[in-house]
Amino acid sequence: MGCSFSGLNALYDSVNGGGDVWINENRFRILRQLGEGGFAYVYLVKETPNDSAAGGLANKLKDSSHLSDDGSYAMKKVLIQNNEQLELVREEIRVSSLFSHPNLLPLLDHAIISVKPTAETSWSHEAYLLFPVHLDGTLLDNAKTMKAKKEHYSTSDVLQIFRQLCAGLKHMHNLDPPYAHNDVKPGNVLLTHRKGQSPLAILMDFGSARPARKQISSRSEALQLQEWASEHCSAPFRAPELWDCPSHTDIDERTDVWSLGCTLYAIMYGVSPFEYALGESGGSLQLAIINAQVKWPAGHKPSYPDAFHQFVSWMLQPQTMRPRIDDIIIHVDKLIAKFSQ
Repeated sequence: MGCSFSGLNALYDSVNGGGDVWINENRFRILRQLGEGGFAYVYLVKETPNDSAAGGLANKLKDSSHLSDDGSYAMKKVLIQNNEQLELVREEIRVSSLFSHPNLLPLLDHAIISVKPTAETSWSHEAYLLFPVHLDGTLLDNAKTMKAKKEHYSTSDVLQIFRQLCAGLKHMHNLDPPYAHNDVKPGNVLLTHRKGQSPLAILMDFGSARPARKQISSRSEALQLQEWASEHCSAPFRAPELWDCPSHTDIDERTDVWSLGCTLYAIMYGVSPFEYALGESGGSLQLAIINAQVKWPAGHKPSYPDAFHQFVSWMLQPQTMRPRIDDIIIHVDKLIAKFSQ
């Protein structure tokens, strides 16, 4: 999908108190802010009828399953300060358009416009990205709520949530060339609660997704990768080869498998298996990760099967020994057959 720079394509309408946004031919009313981070803001918006011959979002989307029943969507607004940030947003849009899977959040529409910096503003462009909305929050949000209530996921729900994340990643890893998400973590997993069945889990935020396979052939390249990872891959879920990259090695999509193992632990216990190191005097998150020093909660209720712990440990191995996503799906399906009866 290309990016349009016409000022008419995402015009922020100051009439009605700045409540409307146009994304290409479609108009959306801002209902409320859902979140923010850095120079990005996420809003709950609702499509409003307009006189455009385009006929609204329904006529633009190839997959009607992405249409909202009540016209509600999530809109991400990004304030772009410089050309580097502009290229990152363009890349996120390009990469998002590569994926089509029920467990990956689809980008429904987008527009980028030029704006004139003022005394109060420093940005040169604004990007508007439209997504389906999932108001039950992220896996991280739910973990905090459940911790406060002393609730935990059932054995079956743990496996079903995890299985859906595996399915989304398999789609990315099986592309040609394979893509790595590079930031798999509970904060990037959207949940939708469903009556009588496990929550729907959807992996989001492809701002760090890149072709997965890299050949590192010098110390300089290794340091460049480490620096990139420090900016794009959340530390408690970052694979050891991205903390301490050898000067001669091949990096591949199994960096996501490490993050997936950490996320399975977090589905059970609410945190990464290495976050304990942040609270210890003299503790080092990096050393805990590089040495794969996992601490299992003692006396935790409910008590999850030892097979789950072994499953996590299998994913938290050095890269050359770490399984690939197809192996993980075979194994999780066996666990589902065993524990979800």
